[in-house]
Amino acid sequence: MTALNMTGASSASLHAWDAVPWSKVERQVRRLQMRIAKAFREGRCHKVKALQRLLTHSRSAKVLAVRRVTTNAGRYTPGVDGVRWTTPKQKWQAAATLRRHGYRALPLRRISIPKKNGKPRPLGIPSMKDRAMQAVYVLALDPIAETTADPNSYGFRAHRSAADAIEQCFILLARKTSSQWILEGDIKACFDCIDHDWLRAHIPMDTTTLEAWLKSGYCEQGRWFPTSEGTPQGGIASPTLANMTLDGLENVVAQAIPKGHKAHVVRYADDFIVTGDSREVLESCIKPAIVQFLLVRGLELSPEKTRLSHIDGGFDFLGFNVRKYKGKLLIMPARKNVSAFLANIREIIKTHPTAKTVNLIQMLNPKIRGWANYYRHVVASHVFNYVDHHLYGALDRWVKRRHPNKNRHWQKSRYFCQIGGDRWCFYAPIHHHGKPACTLLVKTSSVKIQRHIKIQAKAIPYDPLYGKYFARRLAKPPKRSFSVAAGSLPAC
Repeated sequence: MTALNMTGASSASLHAWDAVPWSKVERQVRRLQMRIAKAFREGRCHKVKALQRLLTHSRSAKVLAVRRVTTNAGRYTPGVDGVRWTTPKQKWQAAATLRRHGYRALPLRRISIPKKNGKPRPLGIPSMKDRAMQAVYVLALDPIAETTADPNSYGFRAHRSAADAIEQCFILLARKTSSQWILEGDIKACFDCIDHDWLRAHIPMDTTTLEAWLKSGYCEQGRWFPTSEGTPQGGIASPTLANMTLDGLENVVAQAIPKGHKAHVVRYADDFIVTGDSREVLESCIKPAIVQFLLVRGLELSPEKTRLSHIDGGFDFLGFNVRKYKGKLLIMPARKNVSAFLANIREIIKTHPTAKTVNLIQMLNPKIRGWANYYRHVVASHVFNYVDHHLYGALDRWVKRRHPNKNRHWQKSRYFCQIGGDRWCFYAPIHHHGKPACTLLVKTSSVKIQRHIKIQAKAIPYDPLYGKYFARRLAKPPKRSFSVAAGSLPAC
């Protein structure tokens, strides 16, 4: 079977979504992305535009875009038109509708989700077609976004994560001669306030399509409202547009540093810190430069979340607490994040008093596993033991509420078993391949703490010089240590 070609024509034998040769399609798109990045590095603007047009009009990019929007977490959430693509036929037909000519974006479906501080956060949900169109154009924009990105920007970028940002904090602050002062920055309503004129002038993509996204408006409670600023926070293109808006922050900070001083930036999406060796320099030189940088883009710093901190007092960043104790830097899970996680787990346990034990374990394990994996690269062993202790207490209360007339020995033998030296493993008996077995609740203390190897700051996935580097990183994924608690085990 012949692969899809780059001009949009499909093989005569390719009639269904299930027959798409995904590996060939991905290679074709990747090849064009590499060519776009190369042309951009060489300053060949007309070549970049021609290659971007070739990519956005190719069938390969369109089927990849449809696959992305129909496999992500929001695939079951429709836009204002109520349309969802669920069947292979619908997906294949949807790819054929992704055309620039005559394209008009539908209004966003506006909903509100609660933030940590209790305030509502507006979230715009595009239609499936608009999501797919954004995914197509992001494929052509991403090579340029990666090429122009700040070296120490880690949010919403391929091969980068919060673990890289936290490891960079350790590198910058761990030594005795490291900077002592930190400017914690947070941009107020970043996605909602980016200036549209700035985006049109500086984002290297088809302006007609970009304008359609920016001016689509949103529907809330049956009414349509215009959008005069910002990018739709629920859209696929929003993270890329926001990153490109904030790229250049490191250069601004570097130019604002007085001679004889030093400062460094670590950014994850719209959250960032600036380390400096002087409070006065951060306050009087660097902060005004950042304010001016943001003002041009229609943004401003959040007064509530922007503050100056000393490393001995510590600061919270991305859910971690970074602080020096008697000259030694320790990075641990932030207290408020630990409390929020335990509150969420307790709420699940409390609101399912009659659930089957195996179902409760299946609800809790993904949350516990994901939370522990997020913090497994820092000093978290003590916190993991603390979390397990409180998790046991919540489960113990759940058992007592279910069986108030049973004695303690019966409750323990019914819901807890011993694995090795641990006598308090919460379990549920099941049958695995026709044999008795048990499924266990994950314990955070079973996670092995492993130091994260930070990505090279200047590594770009669209630069051939880093091809082998990324291949090595992908070939050795970090080992997970959930062998005891993952899935089914012999009878307890």
